[in-house]
Amino acid sequence: MRFHYTFQKVVDLKGNEKTQAEWMLSSALGELQAQEKSLDELIDQRNSLMSSLQSAAQQKTPMAKLREMQDYMDYLDKCIARKLSDISRAHIEVQSKQDNLSTKVLDEKVWLKAKDKAQTAFMQNMSLREQNELDEMATVRFAMKSL
Repeated sequence: MRFHYTFQKVVDLKGNEKTQAEWMLSSALGELQAQEKSLDELIDQRNSLMSSLQSAAQQKTPMAKLREMQDYMDYLDKCIARKLSDISRAHIEVQSKQDNLSTKVLDEKVWLKAKDKAQTAFMQNMSLREQNELDEMATVRFAMKSL
């Protein structure tokens, strides 16, 4: 006789939910990394523009050109501020996905432990049945020899 767990589909569902939560966390981490990379690029652009602006200010550069560079610097500062906000939201999303994954892992463990307990009880029951059958066979043999 083979062990069949009545709630195996629930165990499978919990495993699938955990896998899906892992994928969602991975996706959120990828988005966070993309946002951080984008921020690094913006900061590099700003630093490069700052160097260009400083060298342009030391040379005889028209005021309109300096003003244009300064306006672009202000635009980059706003982009950096928005990107920092995006990164903050991405961190919150990653934390949420981590919490969700932790819940799914715990849920799966509970069901796997219940399955293990049921399997252990099944095996003990089978062992007891076997022992009873062997005892009965021994009793029958003893009775046959006594006749």
